[in-house]
Amino acid sequence: QIESTQTENSKYLPNQIPISTQINMTIKMTTAAPPTQLPVVGDESIMSKKSHGTSNVPVQSDLRWGCDRETADRICNFNRHYAEHAGYFLGKSNFLEEAKKEGDNKTITFYDSNTGEALFHAPQGRTMDQFLKESQAHGWPSFRDDEVNWDAVRCLKNGEAVSLAGTHLGHNLPDRNGNRYCINLVSVAGKPTNKA
Repeated sequence: QIESTQTENSKYLPNQIPISTQINMTIKMTTAAPPTQLPVVGDESIMSKKSHGTSNVPVQSDLRWGCDRETADRICNFNRHYAEHAGYFLGKSNFLEEAKKEGDNKTITFYDSNTGEALFHAPQGRTMDQFLKESQAHGWPSFRDDEVNWDAVRCLKNGEAVSLAGTHLGHNLPDRNGNRYCINLVSVAGKPTNKA
């Protein structure tokens, strides 16, 4: 909204605004639609029975970081409530070595163990050391809202975190700092697939 006030002795130049016009401008800032409320909630139908448990495909045969395929398949596709044992990821030296090698200036992408789709990118807005310390404190890789690929991940009303492909990932266990997604390493140890 623009309000204009002219003084009595305004002089005009041809095809222009009067020189002595005093313009009082009030600019009303408009903002985009408010951000989506996080977590993005999915429908229970995401986890309906499919050709391989809750997914159309079994876990990949060669998971990253030496994760056990049998454990991964059971947790990802034939489970809705259970998890790998607390601290499982700490026993995966390949994972810890990669995290330390990446350092604070890089992120690790975590892929769906069934489909190879990118689900998480961490750390975001914190250091690798902070990501690893929080994960260690809780016993599972722990992601925050900014680290989730919301195009591929949903949380069900009961807090279960799942991929849109039907992979059980873990649970949202909020703390004083906000949403915290405690995710099974075996669920996000896939390798990226090339989709042509």
